Amino acid sequence: MGKAKNELIRADPSVMMGKPVIAGTRITVELVLEKLAAGETVEQILEAHPRLTREAIQAALAFAASVIRADVVYPMGHTGS
Repeated sequence: MGKAKNELIRADPSVMMGKPVIAGTRITVELVLEKLAAGETVEQILEAHPRLTREAIQAALAFAASVIRADVVYPMGHTGS
């Protein structure tokens, strides 16, 4: 059985300036999200970063969702007039 998703994400001030990374790598959650947002598939990301796993990508998404859920939401864009 694999690691729990919360065990796959680490933040350490000595690694990537404390940004959340996939445990055991220097691959940031931010990089994973940017690649997915740019249209890369999970398969393309896994091919480009052999140390990643599908489970780690899912953990990055779950981590990002939890951060957004816990954060203050600010209005975006123009709402009329």
